[in-house]
Amino acid sequence: MKPSLTLGPVLFNWSVDRWCDFYARIADEAPVDTVVVGEIVCHKRAPFFAVAMQSVVERLAAAGKTVWLASPILVGSERERAAMRELVSPGNALSDATMIEANDMGALALLAGRPHAVGPTINVYNEATLGWLAGRGAVAVSLPAELPAASVAALAKAAAGVGTAVEVQAWGRAPLAISARCYHARAHGLHKDGCQFVCAGDPDGMPVATMDGQPFLTVNGTQTLSHGYLCLAEELEELTAMGVGRFRLSPQVVDMVRVAEAFRDLLDGRREGGAVAAELAGLTEAPLVNGFFHDSAGARRIVGASHRV
Repeated sequence: MKPSLTLGPVLFNWSVDRWCDFYARIADEAPVDTVVVGEIVCHKRAPFFAVAMQSVVERLAAAGKTVWLASPILVGSERERAAMRELVSPGNALSDATMIEANDMGALALLAGRPHAVGPTINVYNEATLGWLAGRGAVAVSLPAELPAASVAALAKAAAGVGTAVEVQAWGRAPLAISARCYHARAHGLHKDGCQFVCAGDPDGMPVATMDGQPFLTVNGTQTLSHGYLCLAEELEELTAMGVGRFRLSPQVVDMVRVAEAFRDLLDGRREGGAVAAELAGLTEAPLVNGFFHDSAGARRIVGASHRV
């Protein structure tokens, strides 16, 4: 089966107009197969995008994209639980017409027995977990970004045996952690409940440096991301040989149509990984990284390594 490209959900607090314009361009120009839509980081942001969700989903679907709705990563309060239940429960006209990508164990419980996808924020580290998810209805599992090549290969092999597709993030800042507290607000002297949506001032995340001024991480509200941009362009051929059939691109403040075109060219054999990585390195001020895949520090970039798995 031909490898496919997935565009993950926008993680950052963009304005609604920017958010809608982004998806309009994705619909019209980006050679991606699946688009995951939804506010997954902060429930306080969700109402702003809810008013445009129907039109965005319809625009993407009309352009021939498969659309999945994403559930939140961390669900805490009763209000958040009620919103998640409304999203994933049968009877929701929008979710009934699309598939749900679960990003929280609570969502998985509600989706049991129905076809659904599993997002990269649910820890799938071994074959037993993958088999359990497949048995409950998971048709696609996006693996955590920190897995090394050997683990990806083992999970891809196991997935083939249970008829579930595995997906690997190939572009974008790697999601590392989520918290009930909002460091973004705290960094501005605010509390989470009165955050004034300061995260909107950092549309690609807020950079965090070490005490000696070295770039370290990126903060996005309650979420922690890598500083560097995960880029597995040079590893795509190896990943495809392992049996990975889906590759995820995480939206950033770069030309995502150009990113999608580069990865599509790579998957279709029109370009080589090194050339694509060199082009993508020119799109961002942060470095490209791939250390996790090579069983090393995630912040490293390793060139020319291969694995016998």
